[in-house]
Amino acid sequence: MEYQNSLSFAKQLDDQDELKDFRSQFYLPLQKNGETHVYLCGNSLGLQPKTTEAAIRQELLDWKNLGVEGHFHAKNPWLPYHEFLTEAMAKVVGAKPKEVIVMNTLTVNLHMMMISFYRPDSKRNKIVIESDAFPSDRYAAESQIRLHGFDPKECLIELTARPGEVCLRAEDIQKVIETQGSEIALIMMGNTNYYTGQYFDMKQITQWGHAQGCFVGFDCAHGAGNLPLDLHNSGCDFAVWCNYKYLNAGPGGMGGAFVHERHHTDASIPRLEGWWGHNKETRFKMRDAFEAIPSAEAWQLSNPPIMAMVAVWSSLKIFNAAGMDRLRKKAIALTGFMEYLVHSLGDDVIHIITPSDPEQRGSQLSIQVKNADKSLFNQITEKGVIADWREPDVIRVAPVPLYNSFEDAYKFYSILKEALHEKG
Repeated sequence: MEYQNSLSFAKQLDDQDELKDFRSQFYLPLQKNGETHVYLCGNSLGLQPKTTEAAIRQELLDWKNLGVEGHFHAKNPWLPYHEFLTEAMAKVVGAKPKEVIVMNTLTVNLHMMMISFYRPDSKRNKIVIESDAFPSDRYAAESQIRLHGFDPKECLIELTARPGEVCLRAEDIQKVIETQGSEIALIMMGNTNYYTGQYFDMKQITQWGHAQGCFVGFDCAHGAGNLPLDLHNSGCDFAVWCNYKYLNAGPGGMGGAFVHERHHTDASIPRLEGWWGHNKETRFKMRDAFEAIPSAEAWQLSNPPIMAMVAVWSSLKIFNAAGMDRLRKKAIALTGFMEYLVHSLGDDVIHIITPSDPEQRGSQLSIQVKNADKSLFNQITEKGVIADWREPDVIRVAPVPLYNSFEDAYKFYSILKEALHEKG
């Protein structure tokens, strides 16, 4: 697309946007003057769908009027409630419904998956992660290594960018896997790096890992709802994600997990078990030995928290209507327009560390400004931008296709330009 640096061009793109009406289905935060903020923080916390409040009220009403009978007679019965979300979630992450489960929160799910897929021995005991992985991933990996009696200093392999570079190169990832593969028990990467916004080829990494006998899993916190993940065809063994970023499930909202179908009936896989992973037909007999449901549901522990699931379902209905293919098409155009505008400020001033190739990124740009510190971020915040600051010097902006407009991108550029001018 040939972009133009003007507000009128941004408005023209919005007029042509087939997804423009979805913006009205979300609450946009307001400034003190009554105008909406330029909200570019969906990679940290997605906005609230307008349907969520009424949906929660419905469950409160059924609890009020039905008590325990709500498990069977609520408008949306609570007993199978998690099943209502499965098909739409599977479409979002590119999986078969039986491979997906909404449960727990992200790091809880990561630990549960590592119980199953990090099974070290004296020869194969290492975990591969990115050197700048999200801290929670690192903490989880290190604690799992210690749990098995090993030393993280010896067993954690960190993928590091080349000197003078920020993003990882595919050939460097391949080299680490192939040269150390006999010692690697698990490759566990963020499929989209939270800091740089770099998206990794999960299918290729999985093939490299499996060729060396490694299990492969991904933290998709910054990928779910952002990119078409195609988890099933990637072949990875597992994936986990949160639903409160691009998937708008609210602060601390529930997470999700994917377990490839080839593992569903493998009785040799260790697993933390609870009654909600047990055969549904005999679950309430209470006396039977554990019989795993032959799906990702087997990894469930407890009955689902209904109030938390409501928000996930409300958002998934919107995703189901919009479709990941259409969202991805707009995301490429919207992120590209913002990139074009930011670059117009001058490459001697601005450096975008996120890959310029749309195939290697989602709806995020990580921006470094020469000789700037957090005061610049504070300045654009005061002017109406809600973005994200990451130490030591990165402003992360996420132009989310569900509710961000091309005009938002232009307003952000104009505010950043004004702030830079004021700082000289």
